Amino acid sequence: MYRDLDVGELAGRLGTPEAPFLLDVREPDEFEAWAIPSAVNLPLGSLPARLAEIPADREIVCVCASGSRSARAAEFLTHQGVRAANLSGGMLAWATAYDAVNLELGDARIVQVRRRGKGCLSYLVGGGGEAFVIDPSLDVEVYLRMAAEHDWTITRVFDTHLHADHLSGARGLAERTGAAVHLNPADTFDFDYQPVQDGDRYELPNGVSLVVGAMHTPGHTKGSTVYLVGDSAVLTGDTLFVDSVGRPDLADKAEEFARDLFHSLREKVLGLGDDALVLPSHYGENVEVLPEQPVGATLSDLRQRVPQLFLDEEDFVSWVTARTTPRPPNYAEIIKANMGRNPMPLQSLRQLEMGPNRCSVAS
Repeated sequence: MYRDLDVGELAGRLGTPEAPFLLDVREPDEFEAWAIPSAVNLPLGSLPARLAEIPADREIVCVCASGSRSARAAEFLTHQGVRAANLSGGMLAWATAYDAVNLELGDARIVQVRRRGKGCLSYLVGGGGEAFVIDPSLDVEVYLRMAAEHDWTITRVFDTHLHADHLSGARGLAERTGAAVHLNPADTFDFDYQPVQDGDRYELPNGVSLVVGAMHTPGHTKGSTVYLVGDSAVLTGDTLFVDSVGRPDLADKAEEFARDLFHSLREKVLGLGDDALVLPSHYGENVEVLPEQPVGATLSDLRQRVPQLFLDEEDFVSWVTARTTPRPPNYAEIIKANMGRNPMPLQSLRQLEMGPNRCSVAS
């Protein structure tokens, strides 16, 4: 008999010697649209003819959209003598799978929260009994639980920009905790918040020697803002990733935004020290995510990985605009919801998020 595997166990095993063989049994178009990195696509109907392609030395975890087809695949494989499991809830459940990594900064801590199915990264920055949350997803219980584990009270919530690929949990988290919501007014929001200005500083209490500072970096959106955490880390939102830069075309003004992005990177972010640890708000399908290791890179590393950072302005703009792709159709509705212009509760709009993020420039 096959077993059911929950998404939390799968997230913990990926990137380790215990990683299973992921067998996605959906149709090729479904797989192409959104899949777990490292998964292999063999549609359910093709399994009897393609058993030789399935390894015998690893557990096989079958994946589909919601867990139904994959259960049938796991049952079939088990009858063939294969050690198989079914991913409970399929890709729908994978979209809400989270894990976390802690980074120590003296008497404070950064918790990187990884939403594995979306490639979304968010952060708790805490110490002295309080925490700030940056770029929370809609599953606010995750942040409440992690804050409680550290004996932190959430007092401030930030978004680095107006998100297009996922629904923001900032308002929901503020409603649950009474925390202030901080946003850059260069993006448009139709609800109450505390405006962030370039150079603002936010201190943790009780003598914790850590300050979170705002740096306005337009480009991905007009209001994009990165947050400096002390002298050693920078939460770059969708301005700079570990393998590329943010898309500047999501507002349909690719060239204008690309020029903004060039100046934000060249004049602000790249002026930080080589040892500054870049912690973005997303990662792409080609970025390996490992247990106990944050998704991040020093600026020194990124200067080697992303040579386009050193193009002159015209070449940079040409590189970026040549790689623009059509905006995914769900992004317009997600933006409207995050602006506060959709009367429906955000929780009822979850279906808009299904699929990967596409917020970086293809390198």
